[in-house]
Amino acid sequence: MAAFTSTDPVTGETLFAGEAADGAAVAAALAAARAAQPGWSAAGTDARAAVLRRFADLARAAAPRLARLIAAEAGKTLADAAAEAGLLAPKADATLAAAAARVVDDFALPNGTVAGLSHRPLGVLAVLGPFNFPVHLPNGQITPALLAGNAVLFKPSERTPASGAFLADLWREAGLPGGVLTCLQGGRDTAVALTDPTREPAVDGVLFTGGRPAGLALAEAYGPFPERMLALELGGNNPVVAHRVDGGDTAAVARLVLASAFATSGQRCTCARRLIVTASAAAVPAAVAEAAGRLTAGHFLDEPATDLGPLIDAPAAEAVLAAEAAWLEAGATPLVRLRQDAGRPAVLRPGVLDVTGVAPPEGLADREVFGPLLTVRRVEGLDEAIAAANATRYGLAAALFTSEPAAFESFRHAVRAGVVNLNTPTTGASGKLPFGGVGHSGNHRPAGSAAIDFCRDPVASLTGTL
Repeated sequence: MAAFTSTDPVTGETLFAGEAADGAAVAAALAAARAAQPGWSAAGTDARAAVLRRFADLARAAAPRLARLIAAEAGKTLADAAAEAGLLAPKADATLAAAAARVVDDFALPNGTVAGLSHRPLGVLAVLGPFNFPVHLPNGQITPALLAGNAVLFKPSERTPASGAFLADLWREAGLPGGVLTCLQGGRDTAVALTDPTREPAVDGVLFTGGRPAGLALAEAYGPFPERMLALELGGNNPVVAHRVDGGDTAAVARLVLASAFATSGQRCTCARRLIVTASAAAVPAAVAEAAGRLTAGHFLDEPATDLGPLIDAPAAEAVLAAEAAWLEAGATPLVRLRQDAGRPAVLRPGVLDVTGVAPPEGLADREVFGPLLTVRRVEGLDEAIAAANATRYGLAAALFTSEPAAFESFRHAVRAGVVNLNTPTTGASGKLPFGGVGHSGNHRPAGSAAIDFCRDPVASLTGTL
């Protein structure tokens, strides 16, 4: 097995050192999961729910330690990392509530037959997590998978292995039997070995959060195997629209735009990449640029605390800078330029570009630029804004910012996205609602409250008498 490490993107401190799981390690973990899963399923919902509640208690107690680890490894501010660590415990409660809401009591049919609904776990599921929410997003899939009675093989992002290991340790401490949850560290080779649908035995399903190229590779591999579940969350090229904004509301809208575009330094799948402004909100771009120019970026230990953390690594920052350079070469007008910390290349202060009337550069026409770069496009009215919002193959999140909320109904019905908000950032989502996108953003298997539905099969029963 090959050795690999993770480091703080600013200080270079080593946070994890271990070995990537090879094919033999994956096979051993899969065999252990296959052996453990029937007993975990037979334990019953009440016993599994008790483990979820113990996990929630442990997660609350461990949240301060976990937050500092996430901040160091994923490059978040301490406040951002603390918010993520604080989401683990509520996920247990939300999953239990989602499962309870789906319970259907037996009922009699007109012929006297009794109809009933039960559920059967899928078996062994693979969960592949991203770096930007190294515990919250995979935990949002691990929790319903375990409650449903599955065993789980969890591969964290190779960029945040220490955070993933911390999460797995919390679950083991909560009382999971051996083999029910295994954390497999590694990069692409480990992921390929884990998700290979041709191996015997193979996992019964994959829940993946990450970029579209990897998701598309999984979809192609699983095409001949429709009996295996595949849930994909693949990011977005998300729009926010400013329309009919009263002068007194301009600053508030600017704050919503910043929260949409630059949360986690623009490294959220729900971050806004495009600001579309109608003529009735013409003052918004200048307010956004002025506010963005005041944002600070740095390390979570910097004093005073900064508004943004670093990107996950220096190459990620360079990719965002390259996208800005391409837009400028194409004729975009800079409202605020990206600013890279000379001594800390992963640290990048945000940029805002007016691209009105500018054709997207080659390679950026509909690409998710994963970082703190926002484009602005001015249009005349709401219909044109909706058309511009829909000018993407993605469809994860969108938002309308307006002083006249009556416009939201037409916006919500016309915009193609799985999350459509009014006067709330695109980065705002509730674990009590489904979470997922359409088009290139996923494959119609949303997470959030709906995740439990893709971790088990429904079993319909009719009971008669002799």
